[in-house]
Amino acid sequence: MKLNELRDNPGATKPRKRVGRGPGSGTGKMGGRGIKGQKSRSGVAINGYEGGQMPLYQRLPKRGFNKPNRKAFAVVNLGLIQKFIDAGKIDAGKAIDEDALIASGLVRRKLDGIRVLAKGEITTKVELAVTGASKSAVEAVEKAGGSLTTTAAAAE
Repeated sequence: MKLNELRDNPGATKPRKRVGRGPGSGTGKMGGRGIKGQKSRSGVAINGYEGGQMPLYQRLPKRGFNKPNRKAFAVVNLGLIQKFIDAGKIDAGKAIDEDALIASGLVRRKLDGIRVLAKGEITTKVELAVTGASKSAVEAVEKAGGSLTTTAAAAE
């Protein structure tokens, strides 16, 4: 086999459909768009339009509720904090606050505060001061000999 003998499998590639190129092509004149009407014109998008019938998205009931003033917390897991301490990106000797977490690169931005969750293990004794934490996260930190204080009423 030589380079000039390489071919695609039969039927793997189809020739491009050239629309509006004369009657012999089979898609000449109107280019497969039929006669007149909105869809034969250019620049038409009728997504979701059902010909005057009530569209499906309007027939279905609304569900749920989006609280306009809800707080969005940056979430941090204990396992990640431990990983960053082991890597030397966070100094466990000092108290770890939200600014230290951002400076280490563990959290990108504070949003309405930082909330600690108990996913993963923490073995180092740490002093954490964050906006919120889950009960199990507080227990896990205290079990490791550290302390976790929350500054807001977001703690559950």
